[in-house]
Amino acid sequence: MELLKQPPTMKLPAEWFTGDAYADVIHRGEEPSRIRANMVRFTPGARTAWHSHALGQTLYVMEGIALVQSRGGDIIEAHPGDVIHTPPGEEHWHGAAPDQFMTHLALWETDDATWLEHVTDDVYNGSRVSTRARP
Repeated sequence: MELLKQPPTMKLPAEWFTGDAYADVIHRGEEPSRIRANMVRFTPGARTAWHSHALGQTLYVMEGIALVQSRGGDIIEAHPGDVIHTPPGEEHWHGAAPDQFMTHLALWETDDATWLEHVTDDVYNGSRVSTRARP
């Protein structure tokens, strides 16, 4: 067993994010492992640019409301405890709702990601489908 030294929290780059987002590396596997795990915190309204992962990505929402969309799909409003998976090569974005912070655990393999254009305000502000049934 080994207690791993964690690197400091890093601000994520403006080339890949609109607004402010910060990541803490939880685990970065060394060969032959490919696993990556980051705790990512988004300020209200912050979001990734469109992107895809060669081997897919899984998000576990920890707090706040996450907005997640695959290219051409609905914006999904996800809540704490929700798990979202995007398959290999699927273009998507994710971020915080406009009125609160959001934290998710991001899990993926390898650093083979393709970063694309930023998500426009019109796309970000589109209609949402919630993961929670309304009373």
